[in-house]
Amino acid sequence: MEMDKLYEEEVEVPVSPPGQYFNSSVICSYVFGFLEVGVPIDHSKALTLIQDVFLPINPRFSSIMVRDEDGKMRWKRVEVKPEEHLKIPTFPDSTSSDQLYDHYFDEYVSSILTERTPQTKPLWEIHIIKYPTTNAIGTIIFKLHHALGDGYSLMGALLSCLQRADDPSFPLSFPSRVPSNSQHANKNLLKKLPSFISTFFSSMSDFGWSLMKSKIIKDDKTPIRSGYEGTESQPFTLSNISLSLDQIKKIKSKLGVTINDLVTGMVFYGLRLYMQEMNDKAKISNSTAIVMLNTRNLGGYQSVKDMLKPEAEGLWGNKISFLQVSIPKLNQTRMSNPLEFVWKAHEIIKKKRRSFSVYLIGLLLQLEMKLRGPEAVAKNIYNTMGNSSVVLSNLVGPIEHMTLAKHPISGFYFTMTGGPENVNITIISYVKVLRITLRTLKGFIDEQKLKLCMEKAFEIIFKASMEIPDKN
Repeated sequence: MEMDKLYEEEVEVPVSPPGQYFNSSVICSYVFGFLEVGVPIDHSKALTLIQDVFLPINPRFSSIMVRDEDGKMRWKRVEVKPEEHLKIPTFPDSTSSDQLYDHYFDEYVSSILTERTPQTKPLWEIHIIKYPTTNAIGTIIFKLHHALGDGYSLMGALLSCLQRADDPSFPLSFPSRVPSNSQHANKNLLKKLPSFISTFFSSMSDFGWSLMKSKIIKDDKTPIRSGYEGTESQPFTLSNISLSLDQIKKIKSKLGVTINDLVTGMVFYGLRLYMQEMNDKAKISNSTAIVMLNTRNLGGYQSVKDMLKPEAEGLWGNKISFLQVSIPKLNQTRMSNPLEFVWKAHEIIKKKRRSFSVYLIGLLLQLEMKLRGPEAVAKNIYNTMGNSSVVLSNLVGPIEHMTLAKHPISGFYFTMTGGPENVNITIISYVKVLRITLRTLKGFIDEQKLKLCMEKAFEIIFKASMEIPDKN
C-alpha cells in the first residue's frame, strides 16, 4: 500500500477512544523515548531525516485532532514544518570540573516533561541535547503524545528509524516470548473445569476490587503518595538505574521465576525500603501499583508497515488496559527473607495472568465511552491513578546495538507523563542492560534515596538468591 493512500485513509479515521482519553481536559499524556548517543551529535541532517524518515512512518505524525460536523474527533492531515518540532537547546557553560552537563540536562528534561505541545500542530517534538552527561556524549529525546498510539505503537515507530549497528540490512530482533499456557493447551475439558471456575471467581473478585479502587478506596498517604491534587502539572525529576540482564537471568534461574516476576518483586521491595526509611509505619501501609498492560498478544514488535494493515493483530493505536496490584507489606517475614517479595510477585502475576478482569476493565471503559463520553472515562482513569501509589509499565527492547543516522546508541530508556501519580516507573531492556526509569514528584520524593533503595533491593535479592544451592 502506497504512503499517499495511507494518508488519505488516515484522514477519514476517527481518533480512537483511548486517543481521546489521553488528550482531554483531564489527562494530557506523553511518551518520552531517550536515545543516549555515544559520539558527538551532528544535527546538520536532522530536518531532512525528520522529513524523509520520521514523518512517513505514520500519517498521524502529519495530522492534528479536529472535531467534525457530527462532533466526532478525527485526524486531519496538515502541512508539517519540521523546524517547528525540532528543539536544540543551548546550555550555559558547565561549572563542573569534569565539564559534564548533568544538572542542566536534568533541569531541561524536568521542564519538557510537563509542557503541552500546541494542538494546532502535530503532537510530537524531537529534542537534541548536544552536551555530554555522565551517561552519554549526547541525547536525542522523542516526545510523542499518547493520543498518537500506545507504548507498543510508538516504540515500534521509534525503532523503525533505527538500524542494527552490526548489519543495517538485518532487522532488529527481540527476546522471544513464549505463551506461558501453551503446555496446558491439550488438557481435556474436565481437567480444565476446576481451573476455569477458580479463574472466573478470581477474575470477578479482581474486577470488583478494581471498581472499588477507582471509585471509593484510596491508598494511604505515604512517602510515595502525597494525596495532593493536580500534581501532574508540578515539576518531576528523572533518575535511572541500570541492571545487568546476565545477573537478572542468574537470579531467575535460581528462583525458577520469570524476569517480570523478579523485577516486579525487586521494585516492590525497593519501594517498601524507601517508605520505611522515610516513615517506619509506611512499610505496612495499604499501597497499590497500577500496572499498565498491552492487550495485544504478540511475540515482539511488528514493522510499522505491518501495523498499518487492516487485518494486523497489532493494529496501530492504543490497545491498553491496567491492573491494580497490592504492594506486599514489609512484615517481619519479608524483612528476614526479602526473596518473599519475589515469591509474592510471582504468585500475584501468575494469578493475574489467568484473570480476564483486564479485558472486563477494557470493556467497561468502552461502555462508559459510549454512554458518557471521553471526558468521563479520562476522569475515571485519572481517579484510578490518583487513588493508587505508583504506576508501572514495561517494554521489551532490542537485543542488538542500534544506530540512528550512523550515531551509535549506547543507552535507551523511556517514561510517560500526564497522570496524578507521584512515582512512575518504566522498565525496558536493551542489549544486556535492563533500564529502570523513575519519574518522581520534585520536592516530595527524595529521588536519590529512592534510587539507592532500588539498587539496595536488587543487591540483597541477588545475594540471597546466590546462596540457594543449585538443584542437581
